[in-house]
Amino acid sequence: MTFEELKPIVSSIIEKENATRDEKLKEICQLLSDNVSYYDWVGFYFANHEARTLHLGPYVGAETDHTVIPFGKGICGQVAESNTNFVVPDVKAQDNYIACSFTVKSEIVVPLFVNGINIGQIDIDSHIIDPFTEEDERFLEFVNEQVSKLF
Repeated sequence: MTFEELKPIVSSIIEKENATRDEKLKEICQLLSDNVSYYDWVGFYFANHEARTLHLGPYVGAETDHTVIPFGKGICGQVAESNTNFVVPDVKAQDNYIACSFTVKSEIVVPLFVNGINIGQIDIDSHIIDPFTEEDERFLEFVNEQVSKLF
């Protein structure tokens, strides 16, 4: 399924009336994981600005020990500080990378803004080196724009 085909499905999940925010987020993770072949782990992290930590929210994929990540640590922690997308074509080339699994080869993290504040991010790991394009970034920005409506 193309990103353009996925967009209305993402929007319809956001607009569901009989589902909690976490149920909607988990359904979005599942949708992306099921329909984008190189999205092997899809999840959301949410910021605690006072503690300067990110906390794992709904996700789909292998279990992770990384349920709390300090700002600045790893790719997710860097995005919490930079407020910009971070595409890592090859995680082995990154000094400040938190290894989740030896199967992860690349990662993309896109911040989630609500009223101009970075409240979290969508994080995607792939078992393929360098699969992410600018099209992925634009699509994930759309996903986060939709998700921001839940807050």
